[in-house]
Amino acid sequence: MLKRFMNDESGATAIEYGLIAAIIAVGLIASLQALKTNLVTTFTNVGNAVKGAN
Repeated sequence: MLKRFMNDESGATAIEYGLIAAIIAVGLIASLQALKTNLVTTFTNVGNAVKGAN
């Protein structure tokens, strides 16, 4: 019974998919943080340009 349990890999695929999803989520969060910084800078520049035009 123990030998059969050790050779059973039926749950391994689900764990692998979970790890892949977690890695993708971490990558998305990191890239969205960088995008947020760029957007804030862009809108700040546009806002300052609009203020200067008045």
